[in-house]
Amino acid sequence: MAKDVTLADIASRVGVSNVAVSKALSGKPGVSQELRSKIKKIAEEMGYVSNAAGKAASNETGNIGVIIPERFYGDSFSFYGRLYEKVVRALYENEYYGILEMLGKEEEESGILPKVMQDEKVDGLILLGQMEDGYIKRMVSQTRLPVIFLDTYVPFAEVDTVISDGYYGMYLLTNLLIARGHRQIGYVGNVDATSSIADRYWGYRRALRENRIEFEADWEIVDRDKYGKTYDRIVDSPKGLDAFVCNCDYTAYIVIKNLEEAGYRVPEDISVVGFDNFLPAGVTESRITSYEVNTEQMARLSVKSLIRKIGKKRYAGGIQIVTGRIVEKETVKDRAGSGVLERV
Repeated sequence: MAKDVTLADIASRVGVSNVAVSKALSGKPGVSQELRSKIKKIAEEMGYVSNAAGKAASNETGNIGVIIPERFYGDSFSFYGRLYEKVVRALYENEYYGILEMLGKEEEESGILPKVMQDEKVDGLILLGQMEDGYIKRMVSQTRLPVIFLDTYVPFAEVDTVISDGYYGMYLLTNLLIARGHRQIGYVGNVDATSSIADRYWGYRRALRENRIEFEADWEIVDRDKYGKTYDRIVDSPKGLDAFVCNCDYTAYIVIKNLEEAGYRVPEDISVVGFDNFLPAGVTESRITSYEVNTEQMARLSVKSLIRKIGKKRYAGGIQIVTGRIVEKETVKDRAGSGVLERV
């Protein structure tokens, strides 16, 4: 039916990007007049009905609230800053606008609801990043707005969420280290800080168990405080470990820096892997073997699901997991004399 024709459908037919189609149909600059006419003609042939027309008829605002705890956002060059930008682009491609609201620590602890929820100036919400359990319960219970969680989930409530495959991604990274001859492998991350860090921890533990490597309690190393601030000094020495699995690349960067300042070499003396394949602007380290998170697909999937919820259409509910890939760089080295281990 005509109402199901999307910008992506038109873009595929014409052979251009979703952004080009959006600009052409909304009258915005950035495309030639010839291409604009072609896109409009094909859209009409396909029976496309503008989301803007549908929103006007249903009294929708055309706005989506994007709420991020300020402790995770940092600036536009942080991981969540990049993810937010991809969400905004995905919203724009679907003729919606994102309204960012930073959630302060005091508001979160006091249970003060976001302003975009109170003012009723949005059609739905994307909640990006980990929030306090009590705060999430309060938000979910006090809003009728469609909600999608992004890069977090809560086991105590039935919510729809899009997350990266932290569990399996870290399982693969740990197995990579084991295959390269490592047996004393530490995990660096505050497991109590976020659900994503916990997922990665349990993926690491599964890899150890399947390879019959006995986990030791002091192999778990905390990298940040409960507010998410990463420590400047995480490790002073390997302490008998031959590899570190870090919950994110920034933590891996700090660990490498700490080790090298103490006189150890990475990867000659000890191997280090990270997660996300992302470092904030200003950090020049570029050699960390990591698991790349597909942030663009996460953003598109969350936006698509939310828009379908708003329109009361069928969508994939519950937890949707977006897979990534291992990116091998220069911080892993075979342990001397061990070779590649066979799976036990």
